[in-house]
Amino acid sequence: MRVAIVENMKSTHHGQVGVALEEAGAEIDLIRAFAGEPLPAGVHEHDAIVVFGGEQNARDDGRHPYLPALAALMRDFAEAQKAVLGICLGSQILARAYGAENLIGAAPEFGWEGIEPTGEGLGDPVISAAEGGRFLSFQWHDDTFTLPEGAVRLAQNAATPNQAFRIGRAAYGTQFHFEASTSVVEEWNRLFPQHVERKEPGWLSRHPEYAALHGPAADAAGLAIARAWVRQI
Repeated sequence: MRVAIVENMKSTHHGQVGVALEEAGAEIDLIRAFAGEPLPAGVHEHDAIVVFGGEQNARDDGRHPYLPALAALMRDFAEAQKAVLGICLGSQILARAYGAENLIGAAPEFGWEGIEPTGEGLGDPVISAAEGGRFLSFQWHDDTFTLPEGAVRLAQNAATPNQAFRIGRAAYGTQFHFEASTSVVEEWNRLFPQHVERKEPGWLSRHPEYAALHGPAADAAGLAIARAWVRQI
């Protein structure tokens, strides 16, 4: 199993996705696209592609000219019936690839929030892995997107109607950071304290309380989803 992982910013953490891929013995090819490393030339050398989040928006082609090519590559993987995973910015790029509208600044969320699977999500092999219906996951985004034509909406919440979707066999986009375990969130606090305080004033001081209350359940749901997606490869 050979998986391409595309990073869109420095200090990207693979979190629960990395755990699940390591458990499966996956061979990882890491592409730091934000630093100018070239994307794969096609889909034939990899069994799956993962695209993580970033601080840019999905239409920021002027500062990040690789974004159109990345969108096309994600669609190529999906059309080849290979597994695709886009998280946060990655989901927005996947939505772009299928002609959806990117809604910049339209849906800010931060912190552990509830995710509601749709009826289709409850029957989906990946999203249903978070047992019990509604689950918690970490959010950090301002942008969102309209549902791409032909996509199946798998999860939603009050802030963002398209929290997760699937296109075809196994191309998944999740607006929520299910990869972000409590240790990843702690690292984000350490690396980006000013950004966190701008998003949610006072959150850093309250973080230990939030982590104790929400972290264990979110970690369990995130790892279950990650393992279920890896099984689609």
